[in-house]
Amino acid sequence: MPTSAPPASRREWVLNWLRQAIATGEMKPGDRLVERELSARSGVSRGPVREAIMILEQEGLVVTHPYRGAEVAGISQREVREVLVPIRLTIERFAFREAAGSRPPELLDRLERLVEEMSSAAGKEGAAERLADLDVAFHEAVIAASGHTQALQIWRTLQPRVRAYFVRDAPAHPSPEEIPRQHRALLSALRSGTVEEADRVLSEHIQTYLGDDVPGERPESQA
Repeated sequence: MPTSAPPASRREWVLNWLRQAIATGEMKPGDRLVERELSARSGVSRGPVREAIMILEQEGLVVTHPYRGAEVAGISQREVREVLVPIRLTIERFAFREAAGSRPPELLDRLERLVEEMSSAAGKEGAAERLADLDVAFHEAVIAASGHTQALQIWRTLQPRVRAYFVRDAPAHPSPEEIPRQHRALLSALRSGTVEEADRVLSEHIQTYLGDDVPGERPESQA
């Protein structure tokens, strides 16, 4: 049950609450999102709740059916493998290649701090959610640093659905200690300035949860 929402950001508060509930499985695929009920539970009027549901639909976390209203969307491994991961790879390969080529010090410093936070969070209670947030921040920092506005917009649309799948439905989860290790490897690849190495490490990292490689996406060096 959520606590009282800040008056100045009711829609964002409801949006974050529902995203979290979907990602953790508190709200399961097929569960209906009824404005009246959500408004009563959250203490927020139906207008901000309606707006939040519309945004979740745009993000693919919610689907609306005629005469049935909105419900939590399911996220299949096939969809992740054949649609979401290839799109993510396209965006992030571009961004990581840009970063490996230019190696902006402010970006590398930011990524170093995020990896240190991951290492600190890995041994604590409730690590999964904190690590997921830091993971998102790491990748978004690289994409933002590429300077490509459309890539960042696509990532921000895609990210909630990918995150929900990995937290809730992915068939394999690395240990908490593995998360900072993988991101340390990504950071090392960026610092090397070798575009091919950054591409290889990134592909391995993104495909961690799939159980096998995405068809057509395996780098030639690993064939």
